[in-house]
Amino acid sequence: MPVFPSNDWVNSFVEEINRNRKYEDTAKDWEGDFNFVVEKDQKFHETVYIYLDLYHGKCRRGGLYAAGEAPKAAFYYSGPYQNWVRLINGEFDPLKAVLVGKFKLKGSMMKIMRYTAAAKELVRTANLVDTQFE
Repeated sequence: MPVFPSNDWVNSFVEEINRNRKYEDTAKDWEGDFNFVVEKDQKFHETVYIYLDLYHGKCRRGGLYAAGEAPKAAFYYSGPYQNWVRLINGEFDPLKAVLVGKFKLKGSMMKIMRYTAAAKELVRTANLVDTQFE
């Protein structure tokens, strides 16, 4: 069972994304990479970046990076570790979590709003990874 966040977890997540037909359908026109920023908090003592190169319903590449080492991305979705745990466990809607201040989003909000179903399916896909949390 991979620990979140780790390279093993990211690799498992990428595999689940690429198997998920519903994500593929909802994101078939999507072009844009993401850095999911897991910020340090009381339970997790470093900030890390999960980079995903998402293209037409597939993930072409993914990786875990230390702060300052991640590739630049079109979008950044960031929040403290404990909020990521709740998001992955399905307790938050990814866009509503931005609106209520649980996460921050940098990038074209207009583009994101056209792909809300894909964003929700991506989070649901993260929940499919058998995850161990710190």
